Amino acid sequence: MIELAERLLAEHRTIAVVGLSTNPEKAAHSVPAAMRAAGFRVLGVHPSAPELLGEPAYRELAEIPEPIDIVNVFRPAAEAPEIARQAVAIGAKALWLQQGIVSPEARRIAEEGGLDYVEDQCMAVVRALSGARKN
Repeated sequence: MIELAERLLAEHRTIAVVGLSTNPEKAAHSVPAAMRAAGFRVLGVHPSAPELLGEPAYRELAEIPEPIDIVNVFRPAAEAPEIARQAVAIGAKALWLQQGIVSPEARRIAEEGGLDYVEDQCMAVVRALSGARKN
């Protein structure tokens, strides 16, 4: 799975983060911030924040007005299948569940929808180990 994760970061730039936190002390904020610092375009999906990491925030994936390469999930595993459905619906290329998040149902939905799938991997760690940068 690490080879797929590294390939996704090498090939793609735009990441929608479902569950991007407004709290800089949480991994759900620091990991997306690290990806942004490495040159990736990071768009946050949050129920109430108007802006995250200097970009407009969106209440759901369907509101994002541009193509999304990777949907990165910082939500509980129980929410992952619905997020997978939304990722398929918007035409994302991959679904990535952060470290500690595993969902066989989300995997099935994503793969049946033609998305690459990564789970239980920290995107910032994979990025650091692979050296992927976009700037």
